[in-house]
Amino acid sequence: MPDRTVPADASGIEQERIAVLNDRRRQKGDYVLYWMQQSQRAHWNHALEFAVSRANKIQQPLVVLFAVTDQFPEANWRHYTFMLEGLFHTAKDLEKRGIKFILRKGDPARTALELGETASEIICDKGYTRIQRQWRQSVAENAVCPVFCVESDAVVPVETVSGKAEYAARTLRPKILKLLDRFIRPATEIRLQHPATGLPITGMDLPDPETIPDHLNIDRSVRPVTAFYKGGTSEALSRFDEFLTHRIKRYTRNSNQPQTDDTSQMSPYLHFGQISPVYLAWKVRTTKGLDSDIQTAFIEELIVRRELAVNFVYFTPDYDSYACLPQWAARTLDEHRHDKRDPIYTMAELEKSSTHDPYWNAAMDEMKFTGFMHNYMRMYWGKKILEWSKDPETAFQTALTLNNKYFLDGRDPNSFAGVAWIFGRHDRAWKERDVFGKVRYMNAAGLERKCDINGYVKKVAQRKHIADTE
Repeated sequence: MPDRTVPADASGIEQERIAVLNDRRRQKGDYVLYWMQQSQRAHWNHALEFAVSRANKIQQPLVVLFAVTDQFPEANWRHYTFMLEGLFHTAKDLEKRGIKFILRKGDPARTALELGETASEIICDKGYTRIQRQWRQSVAENAVCPVFCVESDAVVPVETVSGKAEYAARTLRPKILKLLDRFIRPATEIRLQHPATGLPITGMDLPDPETIPDHLNIDRSVRPVTAFYKGGTSEALSRFDEFLTHRIKRYTRNSNQPQTDDTSQMSPYLHFGQISPVYLAWKVRTTKGLDSDIQTAFIEELIVRRELAVNFVYFTPDYDSYACLPQWAARTLDEHRHDKRDPIYTMAELEKSSTHDPYWNAAMDEMKFTGFMHNYMRMYWGKKILEWSKDPETAFQTALTLNNKYFLDGRDPNSFAGVAWIFGRHDRAWKERDVFGKVRYMNAAGLERKCDINGYVKKVAQRKHIADTE
C-alpha cells in the first residue's frame, strides 16, 4: 500500500496542518519547491517553515514560486496592485533568509509543475475556494515528485474542526474553542542551511503598481486604493500594532459603530495571506491589559466567524450560487417573490450609488473608493439589495458581483459566506414580512437608533474626497 504518512520534520508544526497529496517518491532534484499561493508571507507561515525543514533534511536549497495569472475570476487592477505590493515585500524578506523567490506569469498549476520538474519535493499552502483546490489537485496528480500541502491560513485546520458544512456559528463555536489552545502558538522560524539565492532560475520582475495593466490583461476599470490600503506584511503589522495600542479597548463598544474605525481592518491582509490569523490571535491573547471580554469578542470574529466561512466554502460546492441557501430561506423567499418592490434598482444604478437612501449610498461609496466597508454597513448594504431587486436570485448575483468587484477582500470565503448570510445562510427564521419572508430584515431606522449614521456619511464623504484628489 502507498505510504501517505506525514514525514517527521524539525518545524514543530501540528501534524493536522500537513497533508500528503500524492504517492510519488522523492526524486533527485536540485531544490525543494514551495509553491506559494494563499499564504503570501515570509513569516508565521507554516507551509514555508515546513518547506525549509524539508530542504534542510535533504540538504538542498529552497525555491519559492509565485505564479501570477491574469485569468483569476473577477480579479482587477485594485486586487492585483494590493497583492503585488505585498509580494514585493515578501520577496525581500525571503531573500534575507537565503530563499530564492521566483515570480512567473502563467497558469499557477502549470507553472508549478514546470518548476517542479527539477524539484525533489513540492510543498504548497492550502486554499479553500474551488479554483484553489483545482490547482492543487492538478499539481498533485501530475507532479513527478511528492506534493505536501500545509494549512496556514486558518487557526484551526478546517477538517480538524468538522467534516461537514456547519449550520451556524453556534454549532461550530464549541468545536473550535476546545481546540484553540493547541493551535494558537508561535510558528517556529527555521534557518535555511543551504541558501538558494545563487540558483540559475529566472522569473519576471515585480511590476510597478502603475504599470500592472501593461503586464497583465486585466480589468482596468477599478483603480487601486493606495491612499487607504497598501499591501504587505509590514503594513499589516503596523496597522495591527496601532489597533492594539489605540483602538482595541473600544472594540466591543464600537464594533457596530460604523462612524468609528475601531475595528482591526485586517480582512484585506488576511485575504491575500499577508498576515497570519494565528499571529493575530496569539498577539491578542498575549497582549497585557486587555479585558477578557475584548479578547473573546475579537476571537469570535477572527476565528469563529471567519472559519465558519472557511467551513462553508470548503464543504459547500455551490457556495457562490443562490442554490447554497438553506431550504427554509429559499422557500420563504420564493413565497414572497411576487411581493411588491418599490423602488427597484438595476445593478448599474446601485453601482453609481444613486438610490434614494443616503446611508446605503455612503456604504456603496466606501466600497468603491476605499475597497473596504465597515461590517455593520455590509449587512445593511446587502439587505437593501435584496429589498430593491426584482427577485431574490437577481439580488444574490448583484450583491456577489459588486462585493467581488470592489472589496479588496472580495472573492474570499468571508465574502461568499457574507453574501449568503444576507439571504439566510448561517441564520435563523425571523418574523415574516413582505419581500424578505422570514429572512432577517434591516432598515434605516435601525441604523439611526443604533449608531451615528450621519457621522458615518460624513466620514465616507471625506474619504471619497481624498480618493477623488489622488
